[in-house]
Amino acid sequence: MKQLIAFIRKEFYHVFRDRRTLLILFGMPITQVLLFGFALNSEVKNISVAVLDNAHDIQSEQIIAKINSSSYFMVKDPALNYNEIEKRFKTGEIKCAILFPAGFGSDIFKHEGAKVQVIADAADPNTATTVVNYVNSIIGDYQKQLNPTTSLRYQIIPEVRQLYNEEQNGSLNFIPGVIALVFMIVSTTLTSVAVVKEKELGTMEILLVSPFKPILVLIAKAVPYLVLSLIDFIIILLLAVFVLDVEIRGSLLLIFAESILFIITCLSLGLLISNVTNTQQSAMLLSMISMMLPTMLLTGFMFPLENMPKIFQWVSNIVPSKYYYDIIKAVMLKGLGFSYVWKETLVLLGMTSGLLILALRNFKIRLQ
Repeated sequence: MKQLIAFIRKEFYHVFRDRRTLLILFGMPITQVLLFGFALNSEVKNISVAVLDNAHDIQSEQIIAKINSSSYFMVKDPALNYNEIEKRFKTGEIKCAILFPAGFGSDIFKHEGAKVQVIADAADPNTATTVVNYVNSIIGDYQKQLNPTTSLRYQIIPEVRQLYNEEQNGSLNFIPGVIALVFMIVSTTLTSVAVVKEKELGTMEILLVSPFKPILVLIAKAVPYLVLSLIDFIIILLLAVFVLDVEIRGSLLLIFAESILFIITCLSLGLLISNVTNTQQSAMLLSMISMMLPTMLLTGFMFPLENMPKIFQWVSNIVPSKYYYDIIKAVMLKGLGFSYVWKETLVLLGMTSGLLILALRNFKIRLQ
């Protein structure tokens, strides 16, 4: 144990002396959390809107005021005519335009009703649909304020409730995926590169002929990245809670236990990759292909799995990060216990055991 502790201490020294590794260890997780939490938020906000008000009555002005007070829109300078609106769409100055016809206020109280035209930039169809829905919702709320006592026969009034995310915080969907990405980078990529680096420098031969057992070499290589991954995990949780206003509803102990299991999975994969590669570039490329792309594309983190072809849904079942992502969402965001995630945990445990056995069995104690 004294030899193992001494070797682990040496590995920590190696990590802390390499500034590039430290930047990846601590700079990248913080950047990813802030980037996915703010810049890549799926919510549509601060949409530039131009208004062409041909009515100039109190009703149109009140609707414009409600739109301007919403956090979803920023009302730009009023448009003078339709040609100006078209020009501002082409230059990208606005993403939405609202046109009120003359006599809009008086038409509201007529049997035929009033009309208002909403134009959205459909170059991004999803955003355009969302923007139109927001405008329709604001206009609908204003209409209810005008006639609060009016009741229509067979009228259906939906009451909407957003489960697990009533505040519509877009960061909730990204945090579990970012955690999986960080573990992949720190545990898989850096571990595989650290072992291969010893081969390139020729120091692996010295380690293998020393009294230190070869298996303990791998363990000592993996332990520092296990500890550092947990530190990164704590940093991400603190940023999520205090910066992104994410509420942790489930058991912290269960979250940590599942995270340790997934870290060991990533470490095992990193050690396995180091056994089949001889250069740092090939180790990094293989780890990125085997973990980073599947984590981003096949976990439901960025794109819903339900929308993908069946073959990709089947392939996603062999991606370990998919199960970890489901576990973290269930425990952290929904507040569920182990009884709801035991199947995913069992699958992850089986994958971890298989990868660890393969990594240890394929470790070469003789270099060619």
